[in-house]
Amino acid sequence: MLKVVRKVCLLVIVWGVQLTSAQNRGINWTSDGNAYTHFKDGNIVKVDPKTEAETVIIRKEQLTPAGSAMPLKVQQYGYNNDRSNVLLFTNTVKVWRLNTRGDYWVLSPVSGKLLQLGKGLPAQSLMFAKFSPDGKSVAYVSGHNLFTETVATGQVRKLTSDGTRKLINGTFDWVYEEEFGCRDGFRWSEDSKKIAFWQVDATQIRDYYMLNTTDSVYSKVIPVEYPKVGESPSPVRIGVVTLTSGFVRWMNIDGNPKQHYIPRMEWSGPDELIVQQLDRKQQESKLIYCKTSDGTSRTFWAENDDAWVDLNSADIFGEPGGWKWVNKGQEFIWISEKDGWRHIYKISRDGKTVTLLTKGSYDIGVIKAVDEATNNIYFTASPSNPTQLYLYRVKINGGKDEPELVTNGPLKGTHEYNISPNGKIAQHSFSNYNTQNVSEWINLPEGKALTASKSIASNIKSDANINVEYLQVTTEDNVVLDAWINKPINFDAKKKYPVVLYVYGEPAASTVNDEYGNHRNFLYKGDMAEDGYIQVGIDNRGTPALKGAPWRKSIYRKIGTINIRDMALGFKKLLERPYFDKDRVAVWGWSGGGSSTLNLLFQYPEIFKTGIAIAAVANQLLYDNIYQERYMGLPQENMEDFVKGSPVNNVQGLKGNLLYIHGTGDDNVQYDNAEMLLNSLVKYNKQFQFMSYPNRTHNISEGEGTSLHLSTLYTNYIRQYCPPGAK
Repeated sequence: MLKVVRKVCLLVIVWGVQLTSAQNRGINWTSDGNAYTHFKDGNIVKVDPKTEAETVIIRKEQLTPAGSAMPLKVQQYGYNNDRSNVLLFTNTVKVWRLNTRGDYWVLSPVSGKLLQLGKGLPAQSLMFAKFSPDGKSVAYVSGHNLFTETVATGQVRKLTSDGTRKLINGTFDWVYEEEFGCRDGFRWSEDSKKIAFWQVDATQIRDYYMLNTTDSVYSKVIPVEYPKVGESPSPVRIGVVTLTSGFVRWMNIDGNPKQHYIPRMEWSGPDELIVQQLDRKQQESKLIYCKTSDGTSRTFWAENDDAWVDLNSADIFGEPGGWKWVNKGQEFIWISEKDGWRHIYKISRDGKTVTLLTKGSYDIGVIKAVDEATNNIYFTASPSNPTQLYLYRVKINGGKDEPELVTNGPLKGTHEYNISPNGKIAQHSFSNYNTQNVSEWINLPEGKALTASKSIASNIKSDANINVEYLQVTTEDNVVLDAWINKPINFDAKKKYPVVLYVYGEPAASTVNDEYGNHRNFLYKGDMAEDGYIQVGIDNRGTPALKGAPWRKSIYRKIGTINIRDMALGFKKLLERPYFDKDRVAVWGWSGGGSSTLNLLFQYPEIFKTGIAIAAVANQLLYDNIYQERYMGLPQENMEDFVKGSPVNNVQGLKGNLLYIHGTGDDNVQYDNAEMLLNSLVKYNKQFQFMSYPNRTHNISEGEGTSLHLSTLYTNYIRQYCPPGAK
């Protein structure tokens, strides 16, 4: 999806434990759920949240390989089921967005034995290593092939041999990773005798060629298998390899693989897989059982939507969530928007009984825990204010019809939770527009702080210098939009101030969330409030706000039109305030927000005088098929929608000041977007400024001095064409 992700939570599940980074991006709970582990002073330490007592469980000396003077620099780690061995991920490198390739080691804390996996394979080539359920082996991907290695002997077995850059076993191609969050592409069976895995055939997908012109006197071509919108999907199939024989049984799933996606797959029994299949337009989702002994399959549940079916992902920027089976595997928990709201359902194994658990006219956010011991499902929601977030629970097997609010106290804003596996302890964090993030440990189901003196209520601090107003505006189309206004320090309503609108505008993100820092400009070199700027955010129809499926899906086939009109008319309404200076109005955004910026400048030049667009999709026909076809349909069927909503076709409307920025090494929103836009601007003699960053990706963060240069460029342009200060 088109979004710059500044904060990434990378959690790789290793059979009941999280393979957690040394940078504490998550919580690595112990198997009983009563404590957690983390790095401290080079050691791995177990911490009791109730008492804060710490116990060193792995010393840094144990992390030092024989013959080395330095311990391993571990980025992630995770235990096997009986916690007799720990898997260590080191020497990592980035694959597109995240560091998912590197070296793996196995440490036995008791014996002190430290074994490197895949010694005969290239360095930094192993991906997604995880223990078998019995703990005797580790499986991993290297060079697009799947391997197993016996922990006791170090014996390596290659399970697939046909892997290439475009025939991918056990992991995914560019577009599955970007748009479905699929990275780890294989699953151990519970008896440790088989492995089910994805095989992606991208051999028919054409390459987009990026060009590295700075690292050598001769340029280097960097190919990326990238299916543009309108191109058929890469065929994907599911194989099950039996470890004793090496035989691979391919699942026979109905439908043309060139017209379907398989974003989710898990084991559902000793001889059975459960698979989610989406049609190409992503308007039909089928749940399918596959019998691994003979490859036969049967569909047992399906849902449809005239726009798109909700992805049902726990975290779209991480691995898609697996199935949560309840009642001894006879039912599972599922999320669906089939009644117009994102709700939690319980579905029987045969698909014949579907029970709505979260009743009411509201959306759930994310399921945080399923605790069968107390008959509770914990989830986030905010029925009365979609800009905020709270924790609720509902019974799995009957009980109160109405979900119960778990979040205690009067604090209004965004509440997040990381709940332990046993459902008894959680880390609770809170922030809002003028309260920096603060956290506490709580008990469940009560939701009370474990230590009163370290509770959020005892340590909360508000920032009196922040003058933010959250509000709703009703446009002339009678559409109600959420918005915020961040007013300058020493604001005087009798004066006029320059206004900077931050936009995104597409289905991948909202900009109006009541959380700390959401209203601040991370690119501006300085403090915009101190410099006398008003900053504004507006959420249009189509953003993923918890306001019902019709709100989110109204943008279908209308990216570049309905979202742009909403933002423009909402901002026009705000301009009625006398302290907004209509002659000093700027708009900016990144990725999908860059596209919105261009369209606002081009379609509403009477409102927006200055714009900065970064890494924007200038032509919707250049973006990938999964994202663009999900939200826009197929260009073969409705080309006019793609043409109408693409900035490249609207440049004639430009009257103000435009700064356009793009990285030449952007594998996501590729550089051809920039060059097509430049050609169109030149054609119509539209004057503008342009900055390309050689070999920088979509984040434009690589290379010495890049971030400072970008920030300085951005700030100078804003100050020049939208001068700061009150008048």
